[in-house]
Amino acid sequence: MSQVKLHVKKGDTVVVLAGKDKGKEGKIVEALPKKGKVIVEGVNKVKRHTKPSQKYPQGGIIQKEAPLNACKVMLVCPACKKAARTGKKEVNGKMVRACKKCGEVIDQTK
Repeated sequence: MSQVKLHVKKGDTVVVLAGKDKGKEGKIVEALPKKGKVIVEGVNKVKRHTKPSQKYPQGGIIQKEAPLNACKVMLVCPACKKAARTGKKEVNGKMVRACKKCGEVIDQTK
């Protein structure tokens, strides 16, 4: 399985485009480029029947977020607050992501 270049990364706010949670917004908790998936906060919740362990001494049914295909999410531009595609732009000799709708730079420089 090859690694996939994702258009989103950890900490980005995204909107879900397809599936049971279509239209929901959330923050990316974890990006899994080797699988081409992302885990979004509060989206694609699944129930897991868990045996008692040190982490869960009670065991039982636990709700958690399952990975979602990265192609099913779209980045929400922090400037125009709309779901938008991204493009590359050169700023101070560095390539950064930019919103296709408003042209605003998405990656904050640290």
